[in-house]
Amino acid sequence: MKELVKEVVKEGVKEMVKMVVKVVVRKVVK
Repeated sequence: MKELVKEVVKEGVKEMVKMVVKVVVRKVVK
């Protein structure tokens, strides 16, 4: 069970990082 939670958290963090990077890139490009 713990392993599953770890995987889900990892995926969530990855998605969050992607979103943050997108926002930062947009701000830098403009």
